[in-house]
Amino acid sequence: MPATVTFRVPKHRRHVPTIRRRLRKALVDWGLPENLSNTVVLLASELVTNAVLHCRISHAQVRVTLTLHGPDLTLEVSDPDRDRLPRLHHSGPDDEGGRGLALVSALADEWGCRQDPYTKCVWARFTLAGRRDVAPATP
Repeated sequence: MPATVTFRVPKHRRHVPTIRRRLRKALVDWGLPENLSNTVVLLASELVTNAVLHCRISHAQVRVTLTLHGPDLTLEVSDPDRDRLPRLHHSGPDDEGGRGLALVSALADEWGCRQDPYTKCVWARFTLAGRRDVAPATP
């Protein structure tokens, strides 16, 4: 049975640290190693910040879901601006932003985005089996 936590926060930058704290607690509670937890929290921070900055729906909420199911850990960040899917692009050395999805692409085992009926979702997946930074589960 998968373990899942979901958080919703108002679309405002000041709530990004709240998401980081809540996700870190869930990852610690699940016994995942610090290296992997740090990566997941970093990518969540990038994706939530993207949602906060780019969602054009007033008074929106951003939903963050973390699911541990077998060897897979999946991070999902959703917002109601379903028609604006993110695109990976290459930032120049002088650009101040635009590297969030490049980080997601580099650090997650898989990532993508989808349009749901009322939201869009950007997700990142980590396969725990065979990772050097994940200890095997004990029965």
